[in-house]
Amino acid sequence: MASIGLVHENSLPLATRRGFLTGSSALLMGFAFPKTAQSMVGEASLQAAGATDATAPGFEGFVPDGFIRIGVDGRIVLVIPSSEMGQGIATTEAMLLAEELEVGMDQVEVALAPADIKAYGQQLLKNQITGGSTSVRAFFDPLRKAGAAARTMLINAAAEQWKVPPSECHASRATVQHSPSGRSVSYASLVELARTQPVPSDVELKKPTEFKVIGKPLKRVDTPEKVNGSAKFGIDVAVPGMRYAAITICPTIGGRVKLIDDRQTRASPGVIDILQIEDAVAVVGEHYWAAKKGLEVLSVEWDPGPHTSLSSGDLWQALRTCKSTPIVAKVQGMPDEELANGIRIEATYELPFLAHAALEPINTTIHARKDGCDVWVSTQVPVDAQTVTAEILGLSPAQVKIHSYLIGGGFGRRLAVDTIQQAARFAKLADYPLKIIWSREQDIQHDRFRPAYYDRVAATLDDRTRLPKVLHHRTTGSTVLEYFTRKGWPEGQLDPDLVAGSVNHPYHIPSGKWEWLREDSPVAVNWWRGVGEGHNVFVIEGFIDELASAAGVDPVVYRKAMLKDNPRAEAVLSKVARASNWGAPLPQGHGRGVSLHQCFGSYMALVVQVEVDEYGEVLLRAATAAVDCGIPINPDSIAAQMQGGVLFGLSAALYNGVTFRDGRVEQSNFHDYRQIRLNEVPSFEVFVMPSTEAPGGIGEVGTAAAAPALTNAIFAATGVRLRSTPIDKYKLARKGNRDRVPETFASASVGQARPR
Repeated sequence: MASIGLVHENSLPLATRRGFLTGSSALLMGFAFPKTAQSMVGEASLQAAGATDATAPGFEGFVPDGFIRIGVDGRIVLVIPSSEMGQGIATTEAMLLAEELEVGMDQVEVALAPADIKAYGQQLLKNQITGGSTSVRAFFDPLRKAGAAARTMLINAAAEQWKVPPSECHASRATVQHSPSGRSVSYASLVELARTQPVPSDVELKKPTEFKVIGKPLKRVDTPEKVNGSAKFGIDVAVPGMRYAAITICPTIGGRVKLIDDRQTRASPGVIDILQIEDAVAVVGEHYWAAKKGLEVLSVEWDPGPHTSLSSGDLWQALRTCKSTPIVAKVQGMPDEELANGIRIEATYELPFLAHAALEPINTTIHARKDGCDVWVSTQVPVDAQTVTAEILGLSPAQVKIHSYLIGGGFGRRLAVDTIQQAARFAKLADYPLKIIWSREQDIQHDRFRPAYYDRVAATLDDRTRLPKVLHHRTTGSTVLEYFTRKGWPEGQLDPDLVAGSVNHPYHIPSGKWEWLREDSPVAVNWWRGVGEGHNVFVIEGFIDELASAAGVDPVVYRKAMLKDNPRAEAVLSKVARASNWGAPLPQGHGRGVSLHQCFGSYMALVVQVEVDEYGEVLLRAATAAVDCGIPINPDSIAAQMQGGVLFGLSAALYNGVTFRDGRVEQSNFHDYRQIRLNEVPSFEVFVMPSTEAPGGIGEVGTAAAAPALTNAIFAATGVRLRSTPIDKYKLARKGNRDRVPETFASASVGQARPR
């Protein structure tokens, strides 16, 4: 595979025939490249290649829309619409294009799309956005249609040149061949004639049995550049005349700048400027070290604002005692009647605020001018970034160019545009390109956090089968949409994210009721890898384990008994049980736990094996996952995403939680918001199930499964049922606590006390 590169906004071919693929945006191909393929598609080369704008005004080339460029020198660039943040989507989406275009992945270069919602917007989320494990689901058909349409036009061009029926021609590895005569011609030789061909109104896509690229475990296009250091992330941006900014932000929620004393800072070597906005101050230097050292001697007096006494205790008390009117998401069967009869089981679950803590800290490079603005940034929402920048600077969106870069870990953080808004406010005060870099401490303490949740679940069991007759799930928490839409979220209107992963659980339970109690707080929130499913799968899968324990049935056997007419869920559960040696004896202090879900259009089962030592330390010993994500585009990337997603979720469950004191976040860096270390990673086996079903998502599937499998394993090892994260090892410790009676399952008939 040749390379991956970055796309910017100046010179793509003019798309005069846009829209032939309903809902899929685009197809664009054909022009001359001045240079041979490079290891990395740099910005200057992309501009020359017409790969920096979806419409490329004034460019003469083969232009039926925006994903494919083929040069007369044979160079092929595939423009992928989603943001690459380590999840491998650049490779996967390129494979979809290459499959129908009939080219090999070793023949192409890959570029990231510019900000253009008309050309690169996706239908599932109605935006140019990378999130919610939607990229493959949204673009599986559109990208293949783009490749097939381009292939058809090239074949028609060759047939016209040879004066033969197109039906006698076929394409293979960037050539069109005429079998009866043995003639062949390269795509490069056909681009001028191909652009005169009518854009097909409909195309026939390959059957899965015909795939040559899709389904192969291919190496990722971005790996070589990431290994040799040539890959460009937002933090690597350097533009002429650029100055560096180190910033300080009011540490309390809702606070602002009151007074600054900048005399020492202005005298500090290399300091150029000091910029002040409502809640932050930037020290601008010739280089970052100068800015940082100048910031260290800056004196800022803060107006702490209205939340100086805010604490985690206050936030949890508000969630636990919330009295808002329940918003009913779904009712199935007769839940109220069923809950009043039989063996009733109840439990409460709690999940904390979480930071994203991506490896690449927040950064934005921006140059605001009277007539326009350039923004160089790693973002999951390029069009939203363009919009908010234009709003702040008083420009039209067309005057703002977003230069998209590789993202060094997103996890949902780059779905928010607050940091880009901050950069635009600072840039408004400067007449030079400004590169703003947050410290790790700022990245964690001023994140837009995953909300905290308080959940009550209840079920009644059938007297004979001990299977649940009804499930009632009431979740209390805030809505991310209040911040994401930037327009607020109407009171009384359901945010589906609050019940996702619960209303769509895989089990046959005759009755159910799902409710949301809205409890917003001053804490700004955002989606986190796993979104609503990451919270609700923890609750449901922990509770299903509790029901199995109450029934005295093995957790896997219990789950299988409820998988009526759900063969895909049953298949992944059976696979993971066999592969993990479920049921085989383990030493004392060891345990296996299982979780199962059907979220993001995929089915996944996970078994985690742990050892809990006498001090309560949880040691990961093994993990086994099975996933059915429909047609597997790249099994190698799927396995990597499963491993990365599970480990991300296990890190959060074991170690992570954001707490507040005096209106401030208490955590600050990886020493107190730590991740699983390399020596702590267990043996990990992933099984990608064969399938011909439509593709599902994969990036967040593993994360959602991780925490419940872990806590269920801990219960199996210790008898202690944990219903909150991060794991409290002191509840698990035997050393110095030898007389503690292990927690047992709490169940009772309706009307009796139920100890917690």
